Amino acid sequence: MTETTPAPASTAPAAAGVPAKRGGVTVRRARTSDIPWIQKLTEPLVQERVLLGKDSVVLYEAVQEFRIAVDENGTPVGCGALHVFWEDLGEVRTLAVDREYLGRGVGHALLERIEADARELGLSRLFCLTFEVSFFERHEFVASPLSLVAPEVYAELVRSPDEGVAEFLDLARVKPNTLGNTRMLKHL
Repeated sequence: MTETTPAPASTAPAAAGVPAKRGGVTVRRARTSDIPWIQKLTEPLVQERVLLGKDSVVLYEAVQEFRIAVDENGTPVGCGALHVFWEDLGEVRTLAVDREYLGRGVGHALLERIEADARELGLSRLFCLTFEVSFFERHEFVASPLSLVAPEVYAELVRSPDEGVAEFLDLARVKPNTLGNTRMLKHL
């Protein structure tokens, strides 16, 4: 995601089941029919080694984590996901915006919705692994050290087969396209 322009003023984020409008886009829950579009949108970013590639089955399994930004015609223009790691910690995943919509507040609208969803779930911290440091800094994320969890939580998380967890924990099984990412954290 290469969003660089501040978003226009908006209404408050909507509840998790209600679409939220911001800057000419509406953010809604993803549907299974959105998965092929998510793959099409993210494929160039996977090729550029900006995002991790995900198989269709993984995306379908995680469809409930995704939010989709649509324009006034209902055309999808961006996506993002919230993945819960632990009782207080979640990750912003697969935040991507159609190149034609960059700089129009789409990324901001998606991140705002993801943060609202995280609060509704009771999370108090969100992190991301990103090359888009300035975008996340504008949204109050700060670069963070590796030790975001207590040792006993680390011992539990290390048992997860999820590659995102491995990446978070900086384990060897991490895919090489994430090297160079900055780990960023926001307290909600």
